[in-house]
Amino acid sequence: MASSSPLSPILLSLFLVFICGVSAQTAPAPAPSGPLNFTGILDKNGQYTYFLQLLAQTQVGSQVQTQLKTTTEGFTVFAPTDNAFNNLKPGTVNNLDPQQKVQLVLYHVIPKYYSLNDLQFVSNPVRTQAGQDFGLNVTGLNNQVNVSSGVVETQINNALYQKKPLAIYQADKVLLPEEFFGAKSPAAAPSPATKKSSTGSKSNSRASATADEPASADNSGSTGRNMGLGFVVGLALACMGFFS
Repeated sequence: MASSSPLSPILLSLFLVFICGVSAQTAPAPAPSGPLNFTGILDKNGQYTYFLQLLAQTQVGSQVQTQLKTTTEGFTVFAPTDNAFNNLKPGTVNNLDPQQKVQLVLYHVIPKYYSLNDLQFVSNPVRTQAGQDFGLNVTGLNNQVNVSSGVVETQINNALYQKKPLAIYQADKVLLPEEFFGAKSPAAAPSPATKKSSTGSKSNSRASATADEPASADNSGSTGRNMGLGFVVGLALACMGFFS
């Protein structure tokens, strides 16, 4: 019986290695991930309906999406939940004019990428896309980050997306700009009652002084007349006694 050639197992092994190598080379590469979709991330999380509506109405969503393709600094977005909008007083957003609505949305966008750790060490106020005067105060301690607008303050701890160039964090309150919603106390002014009382007191004082002065003059004149009359009567009586 013929013995098998000792080269057969070696040839078989080489053949299998060759086949595996060819298969690896011809296998399709994994499909690249799609472009970063800002509003798609919010939509996927399912509790940002109102914020998405504002992003669409103001066109801020499309602007951020376009700038994500070219930005070198990135963006950080604080996304208010539907509950955050539901907790606002009625008319808080609807009473804003179109330009103010744009600034309200842009107030939630920082033109720089910050991780949660980075937010603990930022310099305040942090500039937002709403404009130079629309800043946020961000404070951090023991991995806890708080964001304040001067009107409201909320804690940030849930990252919806955190990979440069975009960071999106859940905000449990709508960040209301102090420029629109800050309490402005009117300048203090004296009350009408106080002014009236003060004016009345001065008028009474003048009237009293004016009334007293003629009275004093009348008394003086009356005294003089009485003295003159007494002198005449006394002189007449003296003459009558002289001629009697």
